[in-house]
Amino acid sequence: MSETQLALDLSQRPAMGREDFFVAECNAAAIAWLDRWPDWPSPALVVYGPAGSGKTHLRHVWQARVTAAGEDAGVLAAEALADQAPVDLLHGGSCAVVEDVDRSVCGDRERETGLFHLYNHVAGRGGQLLLTGRGAPGRWRFGLADLRSRVAAAPAVAIEPPDDHFIAAVLVKLFADRQLRVGQEVLNYLLPRMERSLAAAWDMVAALDQAALAQRRNITVPLAREVLGGHKADHEEGEQEWT
Repeated sequence: MSETQLALDLSQRPAMGREDFFVAECNAAAIAWLDRWPDWPSPALVVYGPAGSGKTHLRHVWQARVTAAGEDAGVLAAEALADQAPVDLLHGGSCAVVEDVDRSVCGDRERETGLFHLYNHVAGRGGQLLLTGRGAPGRWRFGLADLRSRVAAAPAVAIEPPDDHFIAAVLVKLFADRQLRVGQEVLNYLLPRMERSLAAAWDMVAALDQAALAQRRNITVPLAREVLGGHKADHEEGEQEWT
């Protein structure tokens, strides 16, 4: 890292292509389902897993696959389901993504009705929906029975909690996204001490990058120790725990 580099708070754009997705035991089933598209046995596929488990990356992978086939698969805002007709939401297409269904749609009658009509419209056009959520769809609390039955009939695949090898690969990717070179000793230090989630990995890399820029230091074990210590202090004040 250059000593003249300024500590600017620049947003980072992570690499989201299929080649950037690490296939491991925790996500192999999900990526296999996306690779099967458009040969899905239902108009919808449900992918679920905890926050930061990689659902957004999977969504990008599927969108790229759909785009390469000459289609479009935009992400539909939950609130739009309540006040726009399916044909307007899809802009003439037949594929779409609805994220965090269990948190953004379930329990809202108008949004549930909108998703129900969207499902039927997509099915009638031979298209597909990618639905994501945190919990298994069997626990999604739909008030609309017809929508509940349709989602229950769709294949559902979980993204399991990541193991150390997967988190290590993600850390390497996130550092590379920021054009940072980090030694293996830093990874060896972080892995047994940080939370096992992609969200935690993202936040840790961002915190290390910011600290390195602010202090004009390379990312080393001593800096990682300082950053981890800072997050421990934050946790004591009610923030997220890191270790």
